[in-house]
Amino acid sequence: MASETPPRGEPILIRVGCSIRERRIDKYLHGRFSQFSRRFFQRAIKTHHVKVDGNGVKQSYKLSHGELIELVLPEPEPTEITPEAIPLDILFEDEDLIILNKPVDIVVHPTRGIRHGTLVNALVHHSAQLSTGLGDYRPGIVHRLDRNTTGVMIVTKNDEAQWKVAKQFEHRQVEKTYLAIVHGTPQLTADCINAPLGVHPRFREKYAVCTDPDQGKPSTTFFEVLEPFRGYSLMKMMPKTGRTHQIRVHLAHIKHPIVADDTYGGKLVYLWQLQDKEPEAQDPVISRCALHAFRIEFTHPRSQEKVRYEAPLPEDMETVIELLRQHRAH
Repeated sequence: MASETPPRGEPILIRVGCSIRERRIDKYLHGRFSQFSRRFFQRAIKTHHVKVDGNGVKQSYKLSHGELIELVLPEPEPTEITPEAIPLDILFEDEDLIILNKPVDIVVHPTRGIRHGTLVNALVHHSAQLSTGLGDYRPGIVHRLDRNTTGVMIVTKNDEAQWKVAKQFEHRQVEKTYLAIVHGTPQLTADCINAPLGVHPRFREKYAVCTDPDQGKPSTTFFEVLEPFRGYSLMKMMPKTGRTHQIRVHLAHIKHPIVADDTYGGKLVYLWQLQDKEPEAQDPVISRCALHAFRIEFTHPRSQEKVRYEAPLPEDMETVIELLRQHRAH
């Protein structure tokens, strides 16, 4: 249970007790003030906000009985993010959380090349209270969705909520369900893809299944075919790990890439194709990767109750499914 949040900017003196022997200082402080993450204290140590017997230390420093820790919690860094009145589809909000339905074609947080028009710009405009987040320019963010992936996202409004939710992601206690429209239909109606992932050996912006399991990070995705069509399928994807592009790479790996995911082999789909007609000049029925974060289940950081939130399918994916039912039903 988290202790009372100490004041920022004022020295806090802690005498190391006799039961503490050879314990890393970052782990010790995280244990004393569990509402802050261990990473938070590692940053505080690195920026000289922590001293032991008057001296600066490294995060790996091991404490001994009787030492005096002086801790000054740093003030939250200014976000330097421009608030922008971008509409947000809020599914739920309380004092700890904002649950969003992320739209298509929006980046989650600012990057070196993108400073405006992101979800974080909208969040800063919407709420004066957001957690520290995953780093600079990422207040409130504890997980991400790709630019063209729609669906449900958790945003945290204070550091205690952030730490508790992030721990659940770390320990794979967050249950995520995605819906994807893919090319073809797997032979098995339900199965598990267990294939380690790493950065692509030639294209650094992509990821790939590693042939050498010792080189990639373990990655597991369960799937179920919800509705098969001629040449396509609507699938439910349940990732148990959270690697970048995991679902997209795993589906490409089993030869069923997501429709319109040109990065991993998915093709655009046109109405004339679905109708088995001759090619003609048309816009594609969907022009982005047909992947949607449909449901998320986790333990609320304050109530400790299991909660579940769902984001309805976006219009573009609904349109594709209806066209498949009309023209490609078995």
